[in-house]
Amino acid sequence: MRKLIVFLILLVVLLVAVDRVAVAGVQRDLANRIAAASNLSGTPTVTIEGIPFLTQAVSGHYPEVRFDLGTFTYGGVPVKNLRGAAYDVTAPLADVLQNRANIRARRVTISGTLTRATIDKHAPRGIKIGGNGQRLTASGEVMVGANKMKFNAEMRVELADGGIKIQAEKIEGLPAQLAPLVSYTIPFKGKLPFDVKVTGIKSVAEGLEFSAEASDVPIRG
Repeated sequence: MRKLIVFLILLVVLLVAVDRVAVAGVQRDLANRIAAASNLSGTPTVTIEGIPFLTQAVSGHYPEVRFDLGTFTYGGVPVKNLRGAAYDVTAPLADVLQNRANIRARRVTISGTLTRATIDKHAPRGIKIGGNGQRLTASGEVMVGANKMKFNAEMRVELADGGIKIQAEKIEGLPAQLAPLVSYTIPFKGKLPFDVKVTGIKSVAEGLEFSAEASDVPIRG
């Protein structure tokens, strides 16, 4: 009986070890594929969620694969902490082992952050962007004719064609009709990994966080 127990313990340990080696290999393959799809110079961090991994590998179906792309330049604008997830990934084990292209995700989501420095960089001269993590604010002074006028304003953030529009509202110190003087657009148009489309933007403590997604996405090597 003792020998049987020892054997079963060793078998479990062996299966766990094989599981971890296998998951490392597939994560490495997916990382290379994601790097190629994203035109990255480095290799992203990839994590396959769920255990046991071997069950997923044999079935060729992974409910969730998370990845971290680091910093990415999109339309000339640096994006920090670009990360995402691929859901319902179909990856037959034979295709992974032989590096075939027949790997797809039913849905891919991506998010990233435009830093405060980037938001400030694109603001009109004399304007300082601030905020409390829930909403952006602006303050400074602008030229109105020959005079400088100081102002404070809350800023509304929304997606615009070809960019992120930062629109002044609740402005103090300037007539409402002069709000366009302190409003501006950050160019944000190009090609994100997997051709995801930007679907939302919100103010966070670090700056502006966007979300994007795509459906039926190939993950080619």
